[in-house]
Amino acid sequence: MIEMCRAGVLWLLCSLSMILCASELRLYTEDYRPFSYLEDGKPGGMAVAVVEELIRRTGDSALIELVPWTRGYHQVRQQADTALFATVRTPPREALFQWVGPIARGQTRFYSLKDSAVSIGSLQELRQVGVLAVPKQWYSYELLAEQGLDNLYGVPTPQDMLRMFRHGRVKLLLANTLTLDGMLAEQGMRAEQLQEQFDLMPSDSYIAFSPQTDPERVARWQLALQQMRQDGSLERLYRYWFPAADEQTIADLLNVD
Repeated sequence: MIEMCRAGVLWLLCSLSMILCASELRLYTEDYRPFSYLEDGKPGGMAVAVVEELIRRTGDSALIELVPWTRGYHQVRQQADTALFATVRTPPREALFQWVGPIARGQTRFYSLKDSAVSIGSLQELRQVGVLAVPKQWYSYELLAEQGLDNLYGVPTPQDMLRMFRHGRVKLLLANTLTLDGMLAEQGMRAEQLQEQFDLMPSDSYIAFSPQTDPERVARWQLALQQMRQDGSLERLYRYWFPAADEQTIADLLNVD
């Protein structure tokens, strides 16, 4: 009888452990300053700070992990209780995920070096600039590929694109206005060295939850984010990480329905 009781208790403990483990969130992000990066072995950055606050407010058990973008994207497409951030929300991706956000608003923009003679004002003129390097996992790559650009060259990471730009192998750099400074700093460059060309598209960043995740859990996260908008905590984080952000962008971020 005692052995049966012990077995029953052990079964209950194992079952409870399985339930708790199954409900833990795995939150994937990539090395993409200032949104997310590793500092002293721990995840940091603007998007990480927002997500950590949402974890605290929802009370969820969660693990943040930096992985290559393609790996994180694959995991979140396949597994419940996973999410990928900061993810640009686009029409082709709309039905693939459950969305919480936006947590940031920027523009995806083309830049050249100031001392170059490049002047581009449209998609059609991109054919004139030689090789155009863009990370293959970016939606920007898909968008440009749809234009039939025969000079489009897919690279594995944003860092690869920036190295090609710095060494003069490409004449244009494509970057989110919010991540530009962080990208340049990694290569010893500054925004003052660049000339803006034209905007490709708006880039609103979200937390993309897997389609298998409980919609009620996703709704709790969206509610917690709305509370951050209302109590000023999202604005404080945004201004801390993006001190040069214009007031209209901040107002738009805080007044999303």
